[in-house]
Amino acid sequence: MAALAACAPDNTAPSPVAANAASGVPSASETPSAATPGATATEPAPVEPAPSTEPSSTAPSSSVAPQHSLTDPTSPWVVVNKHRPLAPQDFVPADLVQPNIQLAVSGEAALLNSTTAAAAEKMFGAASSEGIIMTLASGYRSYSTQVATYNGYVASTGQAAADRASARPGHSEHQTGWSFDIGDGGGACSFQPCFAEQPAAVWAKANAHKFGFVVRYPWMFHETTGYFYESWHLRYIGVEAATDMATRGISTLEEYFGLEAAPDYL
Repeated sequence: MAALAACAPDNTAPSPVAANAASGVPSASETPSAATPGATATEPAPVEPAPSTEPSSTAPSSSVAPQHSLTDPTSPWVVVNKHRPLAPQDFVPADLVQPNIQLAVSGEAALLNSTTAAAAEKMFGAASSEGIIMTLASGYRSYSTQVATYNGYVASTGQAAADRASARPGHSEHQTGWSFDIGDGGGACSFQPCFAEQPAAVWAKANAHKFGFVVRYPWMFHETTGYFYESWHLRYIGVEAATDMATRGISTLEEYFGLEAAPDYL
């Protein structure tokens, strides 16, 4: 299945078939059934028109404050996708720390920005109290790591396939420190479609918003986000905004913030 994916492991040989193993150990930066739309992965996804200047019904509720920048990489609301690269592209968070949670990785991949780390500690602790063991499977990824990983995919499979398996340098949420990938304590299905059925993924989908996280690349929204379902990829946006999205049934940051869909690179 050739599926789009925001995160691609750099500890395995690039493979256009394994694209949904997207969020592995340091690299770039998401379908839990036989109905996975892999066959449509190479079909061009329609680009939505630019959002209207009129207030959107999906915009953050007036009760959600304070407002944050959608472009500043130090902002919890920064939106990074195939249309919106980081600025600067080689951005490095100034407050990277290693959270006190169960780690499945080491080095830079075990780091998050300090706000995300604190929220992750609370979420992992709450999950553990309910018998759910999560691991940090991949956190921060530097621009240089992204360059090496993406170029490896291009050299092995060509750019078109690389763009389905790995985010281009400067277009990865992992570089911001605001996102990370989770694993299940049992170790099953890491970075695979079947991970959606593992206890850690099921719990996170139902509860992550309580700690400020959303599943950034949800099921069947690849024509908006540019990536197929990654049940393991969580993104911090703050408790108020994440709860607002969950309460109102809004699935993507693009919709929530009134931004155009980003199925492909410009």
